[in-house]
Amino acid sequence: MPDVDRDRAWLLTVDGAPQSYVDLDDPFHLEFEYARRLAHVLDCAAEPGAALDLLHLGGGALTLPRYAAATRPGSRQEVVEFDRGLVDLVAEHLPLPAGSGITVHTAEARAWLAQAPSGSADVLVADVFGGSRVPAQLTSVEYAREAARVLRPGGVYAANLADGAPFDFLRAQLATFRAVFGELALIAEPGVLRGRRFGNAVLLASDRELPVAALGRRCAADAFPARVEAGAELARFARGAVPVADADAVPSPPPPSGAFTLG
Repeated sequence: MPDVDRDRAWLLTVDGAPQSYVDLDDPFHLEFEYARRLAHVLDCAAEPGAALDLLHLGGGALTLPRYAAATRPGSRQEVVEFDRGLVDLVAEHLPLPAGSGITVHTAEARAWLAQAPSGSADVLVADVFGGSRVPAQLTSVEYAREAARVLRPGGVYAANLADGAPFDFLRAQLATFRAVFGELALIAEPGVLRGRRFGNAVLLASDRELPVAALGRRCAADAFPARVEAGAELARFARGAVPVADADAVPSPPPPSGAFTLG
């Protein structure tokens, strides 16, 4: 549906839930808070303007790939989206600019990742939801190992997740990625972290030190500020959680009624 306040801006909904927002004239405009946080991760992943090799699991309306193409020209971007109908809809109504460097593949994310070349991505962004839930096959140690294999040394994994108190899913994800990566961080609004409401959280993982301070400054300056947790605070948050294997993996919890729907 069109945004009446911005020319050539569109909101994509799936089953009544806002899924993507795109301004075809302004790829720097990111309407959703979680998208801005993922953009901050891309901004801090390398020197400003430097081209990167990016892999996006989950495409939606290609909001983040469009942003990366504008901020890091010359980047090579692979996007994996399972929904063929969505891919065709976006291609028809929200076409990519010429020379964007973005290639879209219609495939299941985990299967595509298993075939991806080792050491081929600087940043891997996972933003995959089946309805309003992260699929189980993208929550396990085996999956995390595949993500680590595809990343180059020093590469960054960033996943958009959703959970609420008591955070059984989110804490298990931290334990799962801790079993594979040496460095972790978590970006979320204070109200979500305190258990006051269900919401998005961006999990970061890498084999090198993450730019926590730079990310913290950017996230704190947003219209809806977020915190970046790492180190001892994050370890306390995840205390007692254990890694999840493929055999035990489950999707993220269903959101409460109205959490991700239009009012």
